Amino acid sequence: MDKSARSPGLIQRYREALQARHYARRTVTSYEQWLRRFLRFHALRHPREMGSAEVNAFLTHLAVEQRVSPSTQNQALAALLFLYRDLLERDLELNGVVRARSRRRLPVVLTTEEVRAVLQRLDGVESLVAGLLYGSGLRLMEALRLRVQDLDFNRRELTVRDGKGGKDRRTLLPDRVAEQLRSHLQTVRTLHQQDLADGWGRVTLPHALARKYPNAPVEWGWQWVFPQAGRWRQPTTGEQGRHHIDPSLIQKAVRRAVLTAGISKPATCHTLRHSFATHLLERGQDIRTIQELLGHSDLKTTMIYTHVLNRGPLGVSSPADLL
Repeated sequence: MDKSARSPGLIQRYREALQARHYARRTVTSYEQWLRRFLRFHALRHPREMGSAEVNAFLTHLAVEQRVSPSTQNQALAALLFLYRDLLERDLELNGVVRARSRRRLPVVLTTEEVRAVLQRLDGVESLVAGLLYGSGLRLMEALRLRVQDLDFNRRELTVRDGKGGKDRRTLLPDRVAEQLRSHLQTVRTLHQQDLADGWGRVTLPHALARKYPNAPVEWGWQWVFPQAGRWRQPTTGEQGRHHIDPSLIQKAVRRAVLTAGISKPATCHTLRHSFATHLLERGQDIRTIQELLGHSDLKTTMIYTHVLNRGPLGVSSPADLL
């Protein structure tokens, strides 16, 4: 057994290689977990001692014994391909891999009345975030990572920076949420000014912008729209700051609202985004416009919402309704 497989050297180099290519933080964490699982599966042998056969065996194990979804197996494959092709500079033969069975699942969608019932049972920041998920079609982390400068109240639009796939896009800022957001930002600005008075008020910036613009971390435009209630503190330096609120707070609040409203559907925060797209289609909105608003690279991804419409994409009615 190669002891280097258990040392932090390989994991650290793998993590740094991902970060150097600007992979998202969550992707880095997920890929690192898959690498650790791969090493444990093969008794901590070093990847240089293994190759296509071991990768195939691991992927087959995930599909047959662990019964993971196709997307999960594909993520594990992507993590191992990065390890061998980008870090170890070796190619892999992936013939004979047992693929996880793909099941087509339609998204859960709420009716307009159900969405209204959920939103009415939310208050404060939870209500604002949920309003953006449904009103703007945002993913949860896209909403939580909004900066003040990303909101344009005059044009009634907001900009999603570095969304899924590292893409930027613009989408709607609904009137229903805009006025509440203005009031919310006044509270946030007061909080930021208090942080500055206490000697802090700096926010983390993406990539190396803090080095390029040293004063940007304290500027109002770079502050989070939804900051944490309490400041975090760096134990070594004593530095304090705020991050955006934790996604679990919104997830739990939405789940409670769904249950309180008596909705039996397994609705989550992402269901509000699905409902946004479906309701736009029901109103006759062009599907390519919806594709742009959602930030989908492929129109096929957006087309799935045509299958959950009450009347279908062409306004087809059931013959039973004509009796």
